[in-house]
Amino acid sequence: MTGSLSRNRDYRLLWVGQALSEAGASASMIALPLLVLTLTDSAAASGLVLGVAAAAQLVVGLPAGALVDRWNRRTVMLVCEAVQAVAVGCLVAGLWWGVAGVEHVVAVVVVLGVCRALSEPAEEAALPAIVPERQLSDAVAMNAARGYLGQLSGTALGGLLFGFGRWLPFAVEAVTHVATFVSLLFIRIPAREREPAPVSRFHREVGEGLRWVWTQPVVRVVAFCAVGLNLFFQAFYLLMIAIAHQRGVSAGEIGVMGAMLGAGGILGALVAPRLHRALRPHLSIVVVFWVITALIPLALVVDPGIPTGVLFAAAAFLAPTANTTITTYQLLLTPDELRGRLSSVMGVALGVAAIAGPAVGGALVEWLTPTQAILTCAAGTAVLTVFATLNPTLRRFSREEPAAAVAESEV
Repeated sequence: MTGSLSRNRDYRLLWVGQALSEAGASASMIALPLLVLTLTDSAAASGLVLGVAAAAQLVVGLPAGALVDRWNRRTVMLVCEAVQAVAVGCLVAGLWWGVAGVEHVVAVVVVLGVCRALSEPAEEAALPAIVPERQLSDAVAMNAARGYLGQLSGTALGGLLFGFGRWLPFAVEAVTHVATFVSLLFIRIPAREREPAPVSRFHREVGEGLRWVWTQPVVRVVAFCAVGLNLFFQAFYLLMIAIAHQRGVSAGEIGVMGAMLGAGGILGALVAPRLHRALRPHLSIVVVFWVITALIPLALVVDPGIPTGVLFAAAAFLAPTANTTITTYQLLLTPDELRGRLSSVMGVALGVAAIAGPAVGGALVEWLTPTQAILTCAAGTAVLTVFATLNPTLRRFSREEPAAAVAESEV
């Protein structure tokens, strides 16, 4: 964390609390496909169960953004952490007593998906109220580091703990949600001035968020590219986990393999503020596409396990720079009363990939040989890379002042 941000008490509490929550979520996320594989011996089923959480987040995503813009954002985050702790605790109890089946797993991941649909836009929308504008890009980069740190620690821990007991990774997640709830109690977020809105206007507010995103050319094109890239990379990620499982790689090594994605992201997030200022926005975005397109075919010649984890780390290294460029631009461009809806619309766009990606990855394992499945993911990312590189809107993307960007979009 940069020196100036480390002196910001509220941001420090938010960062630490959310880091714990994300670590717990990552511990259970790597354990979920392993749990479903153990219960059903079906890679397709494991992909579909992961997709259910994303589906729940997608279904409530747009209304959730409008609710976040209506409600107190700190309260939203507090309630979501409490509900997630209870839901995961129920799964732990079911696994402990040996009565939990796939239907119980599905019920819990639906609750988690709904809570994340509310808590994630609430946090992102509140960020400009916690840190000054000049530090916003650094805060976005540190949040990316936090996410990857959670993935690194949680994924490695989840795979290891699953080897000792199916319930252990989920117990860790329940505890981290409780810790995050406590940290949020001490955060001060300036109150927003907002007029009470009648319930009859709710559907219009949802539509306003959609229209806002659609009228911003850069945001619109970035959302399309992000959906495609996340779809193919998540399919590739689950594909490699399934291949490693089929070839007898231990659960602990699979956890380390997945955690190396987080290691690459952490290193990338540390240099993201500097790269964000040094690179043209278009270059900071498309270089991620080119790197991932080049790395996926290398999975054909490396062994599943730690060598595949190295590919994951390399793929994640430049992602925080692109995320910092895009998210900072969006937050500065968007009025405060629309920030929850902006975040929810982007979350829904990425949710499409989160639903389809694991399902596609599981299907590829079932229907194709490993070589064919990997080449399919590589071909999909290559098409998107060419599109992002040549797209005129992204090529013209620059760091103009938000006011100028709004004026241009209204012409």
